[in-house]
Amino acid sequence: MINDIEFPEVKNVTVAITKEDGENPWKVYLINKNQFPIENTLVSSKGYGEKEGEKQKTSVLRHFLETVPPNSSALIEPIDPAVFHLNNEYWVSYYIGREIYDKRFVFVPDTIHEDNLTFIKELDMEGVLHS
Repeated sequence: MINDIEFPEVKNVTVAITKEDGENPWKVYLINKNQFPIENTLVSSKGYGEKEGEKQKTSVLRHFLETVPPNSSALIEPIDPAVFHLNNEYWVSYYIGREIYDKRFVFVPDTIHEDNLTFIKELDMEGVLHS
């Protein structure tokens, strides 16, 4: 039955992980680069992978963002550097009008690193932008 649902291609919506000043500097943002809002956004996040040959996974967290305005961003969650060695997955689902959009963004192990920081103009700060 789920195979009967047609999901349009996600465009101009992405995820970024930034490093800011403060006590918990690493944060995850959803960026909407469209000229229209995205609504009823659900983001599911989890980490999974291995360390020293032993499987590891984090809890699954779910976040609801009612509306992300056009050309703006929304904070999803802070992220702990202790999970940067894992795959960090953000599954994003949202509506534009009556159509549902769905995309999985995965930051592979060790890509969230200070050496990979670039300026992200939509956030006006440095971070790792998912391509």
